[in-house]
Amino acid sequence: MGGYAWAREALERELELARTAGLDEAMALRTLLSAVVERSKRTRSLADLAQELTFLADNLDEERDYAFMRP
Repeated sequence: MGGYAWAREALERELELARTAGLDEAMALRTLLSAVVERSKRTRSLADLAQELTFLADNLDEERDYAFMRP
């Protein structure tokens, strides 16, 4: 199993636990994201982490075409 598949499965398990606890999915995702960012600061530089988060935020729109992509 690859890292991304593992992460998706782990996320689904945690979201199920959140639902069982009566937590809204949007709030659970926000708090999980905050916890991951907070923990990531222990092993990555702030600049590296900020760069990755900026890249992810800039690429949220799956329908958007990018100049560097080939047809």
